[in-house]
Amino acid sequence: METKSDSLEFPHWFNKSEATHDVARGIMQYGPIARTPLAQIFNLSQGALSRITSDLIYDGVIEEMPAGSAQTGTLPEGFPVHDASGRRGRPQTALRIREDSHTFIGVNIHDGAITASEVNAMCRPIGGEITESITDRSPGAIVAQIARMVRAVVSPGAPAPTAIGLSLGGHVDDDRFVTFAPFLYWDSVVDLGALVQRATGIPTRVFNDLDSILLYECWFGDAIGVPRLAVITMGAGVGYSLSDRGNPIDNPDKSYGLAGHVLIDPEGPRCSSGHVGCSQCLTSDSIAEEYSAIVGRVTTFEEFARDLHANVPQARRLGERTCFRLGVLVATVSNLAMPTTVLISGESSFIAKKNREFIRKGIDTYRHSQAAPVSFSIPDFSWRLWSDSAAARAISTFIS
Repeated sequence: METKSDSLEFPHWFNKSEATHDVARGIMQYGPIARTPLAQIFNLSQGALSRITSDLIYDGVIEEMPAGSAQTGTLPEGFPVHDASGRRGRPQTALRIREDSHTFIGVNIHDGAITASEVNAMCRPIGGEITESITDRSPGAIVAQIARMVRAVVSPGAPAPTAIGLSLGGHVDDDRFVTFAPFLYWDSVVDLGALVQRATGIPTRVFNDLDSILLYECWFGDAIGVPRLAVITMGAGVGYSLSDRGNPIDNPDKSYGLAGHVLIDPEGPRCSSGHVGCSQCLTSDSIAEEYSAIVGRVTTFEEFARDLHANVPQARRLGERTCFRLGVLVATVSNLAMPTTVLISGESSFIAKKNREFIRKGIDTYRHSQAAPVSFSIPDFSWRLWSDSAAARAISTFIS
């Protein structure tokens, strides 16, 4: 295993000034976009912006759309949109990323399975994804499985992959060393980035999966331009992450599941650590255990999900209670971190989709009556989104 002093080479699309990288990122987030609003976003003169965009066009990073095609994507929240349709002079042209010039592979390791997918430079899907169950959790077996899946997911005729973004639930140092991976049961630091890079021959970076989802939504998803986004996930575990102006807020301890034991129901079940009513009651194992106690026999989470979809009364009431608890967690996050919006995701988020009103009741119970209503969204869940999000982190590194 390599030491932490060793470095892994990672490609960068270009090497220019900080302002140039900011503009490229802005076109990626808000484009297609004309030069005038782009200059306003970054407080640049038209001359400075013109020089920067000329360099980016020359380097093959961006391209102009046909004359008169100026259009605006999703601008930062509160940004004024000026209608230039009545102005005289040269028509505005829109700038966009040359998205088909590069491809990236996204890999997500989740509880019991691995998903791999391919995207272009704007993180748009190319081809289908592959999901395989994990049969051997040892680092060597995981790396071999990832290498095989990467080879299988590469699309014929597309540019060779520029990089791999790999995400998992756990703690990662230097975008390569996995120091904590509760679902893989590794008992030592694993240089996963170097191992996958050697096995595939493709530059690789490793990221926390929640941070990856967060960045994807802020750069390519529904939260473009949102000043502050919080993500809460429910499934095999409970996750929480926060972004500010499109960047995950960094902290060395953030990926240790610190939101996993926040009190959300004083009368809730006891978790394995002995806490009563902490947010672990949102996990699939806890829900299955609670449902077992309700129906008087041992059940699985899948049986609960089936009964919930069938509107079985006991399952429906537990779903409502779970969503009220989720609402309490959303209120706690909103009261302390004050996000603009909260995104609820994870493999068990289908429960939240069925009971939005109980989430709102949980929020309102612990939210000041005169405070602004908490905005939350529950996008459709797929593991493809999580693997694409890992690729999004690789793209953000490539263009930064």
